[in-house]
Amino acid sequence: QVQLVESGGGLVQAGGSLRLSCAASGRAFSSYAMGWFRQAPGKEREFVATISWSGGTNAYADSVKGRFTISRDNGKNTLYLQMNSLKPEDTAVYYCARRRGQRIGVLPSEYDYWGQGTQVTVSS
Repeated sequence: QVQLVESGGGLVQAGGSLRLSCAASGRAFSSYAMGWFRQAPGKEREFVATISWSGGTNAYADSVKGRFTISRDNGKNTLYLQMNSLKPEDTAVYYCARRRGQRIGVLPSEYDYWGQGTQVTVSS
């Protein structure tokens, strides 16, 4: 079985930064691509970033390119999302997820395990 637990969310002013972490338990963390998604009140869950099993390939939503960075430490079984230059539009619950396979992907249906989420609130 796999468990994913997000942390690092909180309240921050516009222009500030947060670093989210996703601690994974279970086998073969390094053999799977991972991703971050977010969901704001009244909106559907949307793709944020994804990273390959080796960490050598990644992709971002247009709305966060240049501001967010996804990374992973397979030795620690941990996924990260560094968020800089935060905007009020970034306010959402952020979810960590494991993809079905080693290649990056942007669709929620491609991910088989999800964390419970961590709240990020950006004030103006």
